[in-house]
Amino acid sequence: QVQLVESGGGSVQAGGSLRLSCAASGYTSSLYMGWFRQAPGNEREGVAGISYGGGRTDYADSVKGRFTISRDNAKNTVYLQMDSLKSEDTAMYYCAATRPKSWYSYSWKRTASYDFWGQGTQVTVSS
Repeated sequence: QVQLVESGGGSVQAGGSLRLSCAASGYTSSLYMGWFRQAPGNEREGVAGISYGGGRTDYADSVKGRFTISRDNAKNTVYLQMDSLKSEDTAMYYCAATRPKSWYSYSWKRTASYDFWGQGTQVTVSS
């Protein structure tokens, strides 16, 4: 079993930055991690995904060039650095974890790909 706890959310003005953290506990070996977000009335959407070793990452088009996903396996923590924030980035942000066979079998954007989810952290961007 894996437990995920997000932190780092808050309120920021447009153009500002936030760094989200997701601390994993339990059996954390070989976990691929994703960040998702969900705004009221919208479906949960994939923001970024990262392989266990951190060598593979991918991003939603809407955040490419502004967000960076990274991880520190010694700390069992995954990060989402969010820069140049926009009002449309306002949402509840969730981290999720899974153990795919490889990066190529890892459909990081799909919520159904993940076995474990955190409770979320709210990000609010004011214009």
